[in-house]
Amino acid sequence: MADQSLTTATMPLLSLMLLTPVAGVLLIWLVPDPGKARRIALGSVLLGLVVTLMVVAGFDPSDGGFQLVERYDWIPTLNIQYLVGVDGISVLFLPLTVLLFVGVILASWTSVRRMQHLYFSLLLMLASATLGIFCALDTVLFFLFWELTLIPIYFLVSLWGVGPNRRYAAVKYTLFMLAGGVPLLFAFLVLAFNHAAQTGTGIPAGLSFDYPSLLRTPLPHTLEMWVFLLLLLGFAVKTPLFPLHTWLPVVATDGPVNVAALMTGLKLGVYGLIRFAVPLAPGAAIELHWLLAGLGVIGILYGALAAVAQTNLRRMLAFSSVSHVGLVVLGVASFDLQGIQGALFQLLNFTVIAGGLFLLTGFLHYRTGTTELVGLGGAARTMPLLASFFLLLGLASMGLPGTSGFPAELLLVFSALDTHTGAGLAALFAMVVGAGYFLGLYRKAFFGPVRTIYVELALDLRGRELLVAILLALVVLALGLYPQAVLDFTQTAGQAWIFRLPSG
Repeated sequence: MADQSLTTATMPLLSLMLLTPVAGVLLIWLVPDPGKARRIALGSVLLGLVVTLMVVAGFDPSDGGFQLVERYDWIPTLNIQYLVGVDGISVLFLPLTVLLFVGVILASWTSVRRMQHLYFSLLLMLASATLGIFCALDTVLFFLFWELTLIPIYFLVSLWGVGPNRRYAAVKYTLFMLAGGVPLLFAFLVLAFNHAAQTGTGIPAGLSFDYPSLLRTPLPHTLEMWVFLLLLLGFAVKTPLFPLHTWLPVVATDGPVNVAALMTGLKLGVYGLIRFAVPLAPGAAIELHWLLAGLGVIGILYGALAAVAQTNLRRMLAFSSVSHVGLVVLGVASFDLQGIQGALFQLLNFTVIAGGLFLLTGFLHYRTGTTELVGLGGAARTMPLLASFFLLLGLASMGLPGTSGFPAELLLVFSALDTHTGAGLAALFAMVVGAGYFLGLYRKAFFGPVRTIYVELALDLRGRELLVAILLALVVLALGLYPQAVLDFTQTAGQAWIFRLPSG
């Protein structure tokens, strides 16, 4: 097995990145004027974006190991550390994640009018915890960041939701995530105790939560199977994979549209599968490739067919997300370089495409008071810019050539056809269905006669909203025209990921 090398940071950029939103939270509560909360939040994430760009600029894509590593003792008696670092799998998620938070804050600029201190503080807390998930190299630290995302999401959904069942949605999401955290924690404890057993060291001295060390620690076959299944179950809840997806349509419909943009744009569950489940139990992953592929195919078909039946744009986008993430899981199950690069590319796409579609849907909801098709119609006449950007991102989600969705889906489909031919054909069928349901709902929402006074009097995108749409569109077009910008970062790390597999 390949050793995962570590390159120590000369400057604590990752810690600075994680602390910038936290500093923004403190500043928000020190300034009594609620109107300044949004400006402080925006300034914090913009500063964080600058730091993430510095991280990317200082990253060496030719090195497949972890870089910019920071290590400090946290709980020495249990060998738990503050250990963060990035590699080619995780580094590009940092700037795109912060960019999505920039979009969410700008989209919330005028739509959030009450408890602004709390709202923007929760957003910044969520940003810090999410970035921590991508950086954590200690399993306990990862689990801490993972669970910390629950607190802000619960309050954001329950207090600022737009549907009558927002509190139910918040509770359902939280209970699902808490239940999913149990197998994750148990798997990490099993790995730590196995490390002590394999090294012949007593407990607690022999415990290890150090991810690079755990990669080098052999697992007995039976234990490896259990670890993989526990990690798969825990991450499947947040992915979400069928049948553990039921929280997503509820949250997307009744929660704040801007928060739904974060939950559909940031697929942390699939990242967990790629980062932890497969590398820590590679033999079991290969042996159970059929399970991963099967879950992916079921998600692809179910999500696509469920989306066809929707009459609400938010629910359609939620089920579409289930379908698209199924294709990513299928790419992971291919266990080849095309599959893993396509999966990572598509996860990055979710941030700007799926997240962007929900932001635009939020703009539409703010103007019309609904995302039900019966209350829309003719929206392109009064909101041509909104309709145009929505169409662009929708076509990108379908894999239109020239957009970032095309190279990602091309890699995923080729990989699936090569390794799981039947599943690949099912994915192609779902892509055709996906084109049908998106274009059908788009036609009903944006074309035809104007049906309501709200649509007739609606204003088009304003300055801040137009800026968000332009930024996301530029990323989609830039990565579509020059996909090598992403592939260069993921190639070496992807090869190291494949090399760890028994067949590598």
